[in-house]
Amino acid sequence: MSAAAGKPSRSASAIIASTASGYHLLKIDGYSRTKGVPSGEKIKSRPFTLGGHRWHIDYHPNGQKPEYADYISLFLVLDDNVTSAVKAQHKFGFADEVTNQAPSLVSTTVNSYSSQKGWGNATFIRRADLEKSEHLKDDSFTIRCDIVVISDYRAEDLPEDTPATFVSVAPSDLHQHLGDLLKTEKGADVVFEVGGHTFAAHRCVLAARSPVFSAELFGGMKEGDTAGVVRIDEMEADVFKALLCFAYTDSLLVTENEDEDEDVICQHLLVAADRYNMERLKSICEEKLCKYINAGTITTILTLAEQHHCEGLKKACLNFLRSPANLRALLDSDGFDHLSRSCPSVIKNLIAMSSLV
Repeated sequence: MSAAAGKPSRSASAIIASTASGYHLLKIDGYSRTKGVPSGEKIKSRPFTLGGHRWHIDYHPNGQKPEYADYISLFLVLDDNVTSAVKAQHKFGFADEVTNQAPSLVSTTVNSYSSQKGWGNATFIRRADLEKSEHLKDDSFTIRCDIVVISDYRAEDLPEDTPATFVSVAPSDLHQHLGDLLKTEKGADVVFEVGGHTFAAHRCVLAARSPVFSAELFGGMKEGDTAGVVRIDEMEADVFKALLCFAYTDSLLVTENEDEDEDVICQHLLVAADRYNMERLKSICEEKLCKYINAGTITTILTLAEQHHCEGLKKACLNFLRSPANLRALLDSDGFDHLSRSCPSVIKNLIAMSSLV
């Protein structure tokens, strides 16, 4: 048999888009007061940074143009001066409809943004429909804008044995289905009472996600069989709600209250995660709290790290205190006395460090 009749050679390459993704929450607080803005005029959000560029959102309470006067219009605008167009995709939605898991933007149009040029949705929602919906609460609603910025394209060789692709497999949507199960309460078989609020859930899901829940709901110490209600003490309802959301979706709950401090939420959620032995959630909270270590929070966060055995967070706190100015400020503060009483084991580290100041 000739070489020409043998197996043909093949090669493969791929063109890959390098991207950065994220989202911005825009709260319209006092919606009724914005209805007086004339059609065609806009209110700009505060600028934010994503993918190395500054952006803002234009909110048109009475439509971008007179023909859209019955609608709310929303546009994502590039707030940078650029010499070449920026490629990006975006999607507007209501924040109360999604979790921290970003929706897929695969089928969303890629637009070219130049300086102060925006793309968006002139007919996002009719004002009449918004005013009848559950999205409008206390004269406020929150918009979520998911964004994917495409920084460049690159070509890569693929291994010669890479098979041809005939089937495209969609990304996993298990978290969405489980999230819907929690939201609809379909098939729920246990009810929790926390801080005067009740939450319906599914024993098998919680048992699979937490060994503590497994022991409480199925083990020798199982609760909730007699009255059908498990009471959770020493925890706020919002914290337990966030814990349930993570148990079902593996993502953090997006808070509608933008005034609520993320560091405070993470502190409470870390305590809850440690209580229910949910290590991934605990690590996520630790990672977020590392960003909030400063002179005003060091005592609280270091105490939390020590009491709940968060070694990474504790190292981040001690690294902050390597600065003589930061350490001296802590030693001179009222918080140091509290730290001495609640976490005496930490004092040895601080005394050793203070001898170097």
